[in-house]
Amino acid sequence: MSAVEETDVLIVGGGPAGALLGFLLARRGIGVIVVEKQTSLERDFRGETVAAPSVVTLRRLGFGPALDAHGFLRTEGVTMRMEGRRVMHVDYRRFALGEVPVDIPQPALIAMFSDAAAEFPTFEYRFGTSFTGLLRDGDAVTGARLRRRDGSTSEVRARLVVGADGRFSKVRHAAGITADVQHMARDFLSFKLPRPADWGLQAELVVDRDRHLVVLPTFPDFLRVGHNLPKRGLGALRAAGFEPFKAGIMALDPRLAPVVAEHLNSWDDTSFLEIFTAEVPEWTRDGLVLIGDASHTCTPILGQGVNLAIQDAVVIAPVIADALSTAGPVPAAAFTGFVTERRRHKAHVTSFQRLQEKALATGSTPGVLLRRARYRLLDALPLKYRIFGGVLNAPHGIDPADLAVAAGGSRPGLGV
Repeated sequence: MSAVEETDVLIVGGGPAGALLGFLLARRGIGVIVVEKQTSLERDFRGETVAAPSVVTLRRLGFGPALDAHGFLRTEGVTMRMEGRRVMHVDYRRFALGEVPVDIPQPALIAMFSDAAAEFPTFEYRFGTSFTGLLRDGDAVTGARLRRRDGSTSEVRARLVVGADGRFSKVRHAAGITADVQHMARDFLSFKLPRPADWGLQAELVVDRDRHLVVLPTFPDFLRVGHNLPKRGLGALRAAGFEPFKAGIMALDPRLAPVVAEHLNSWDDTSFLEIFTAEVPEWTRDGLVLIGDASHTCTPILGQGVNLAIQDAVVIAPVIADALSTAGPVPAAAFTGFVTERRRHKAHVTSFQRLQEKALATGSTPGVLLRRARYRLLDALPLKYRIFGGVLNAPHGIDPADLAVAAGGSRPGLGV
C-alpha cells in the first residue's frame, strides 16, 4: 500500500524554476516538497547563461555570496559575423544594469537554491522520485502519485501541485492540457570544446548563408558550440559521416579548427536538441499551475529558458502565498494575473526569437545580402541597444517587495 503524506505545495521538477520556487515558499514558512526524477544534479545542461537582470534578481535575493564563492564566467558582449565579415557587436557592459550575463553550471545554481531552502524546516528536496499521476477530488487536483527508484510508491496530498517538469511535462499531460507545439525549420547539434586562451569573453554568432554556429564562453574554460541542421536532418548528417561534419564546422569558423580537430572525436561528443516553441492554452487547474518550460517553451536563441524560469518563480511565489491563506485547493482563478503577465512577456521573447530564426535561415543570395546590410545598418545606430535591451534586459514584472525576505525568515547571506 502506498504511503500517504501531506504538504502545502508539491513541486514536480527540481530544475531552476522548481528549486528557486521551493526556496521562496519555504522562506515564507510554507510546507513544500520538490521532487526530481534524476538521482543527482550531475548531468549536462545545454543552457547555463544567466541574463543580467536575473543576476540582479539573484543578488537581491541574497545569492550573491554563493555565486561569488562558486565562481562564474562573465559574458561581456556578442559579436555577429556573416559570410566572413563582422556585421554587429553589442557590448553588454553598456547597459545600465550594473551586471552582465554570466555562465554558471545549472547544477551549481540549483544546489544554491536547494541548499538555502534546506535550512528551513518546511522544505524537502527528493532526488530519484518520479511523478506518475495526479490525485483529484472531482475536477480539483489534490496531489500526486510518486514512485522512487527502488519501486516504492507514495501519495502526496497538497493544496497546490506545481508542474515545473520541463518542455515534455508529464504533469501537463496528466492534467489534460495539450501544448500547441510549433516546430522551427531547423534543429541544433551542440558540443563543448576547450576555450582558446585568446578567445575572450564574447559570445559569437558565425553565419554563412543558411548555416551558423553559436559559440558561447562557458564556465570555467570551455566553449559551448551550437550548429544548426535542417529539421529531421540528423540522420542525413550522420549518414554523410563525422569527418565531413567536422570539416564543415572548421570551414564555418577557422578560428575553431585547431580545437575541433583535437577534441571533437565522434558523434558521442555531440548533443542533439529539437527546436520548437510550445504555446500552452491553459496553465492552471484548481489545485495546479504550470511554470517554466512546462507552460511556455522557448527556443535556445538568446538563452532565455533559465531566465524565464527564474522570473516565473519570483513572480508566482507571493501569489501562491496569498492563495494559501484560504482553505482547500488553490483555485485556478488565483493565477489569472500571473498567467496574463507572464504570457505577455513570453510572447515578446518568442516574437524576437522567431525574427532572429527567420533571418538566420535565409540562404538565397538576395536574402543574404539584405540580411547583412540590415545588421550592419543596425550596428551603426545607438538604437541597437534599445532593441537588444528590450529582450535581454526586459522588465520581469517583479515587484521589489517580492524580493524582500519574509518577516522572520531571514538568515545571514539571504537578506536584501
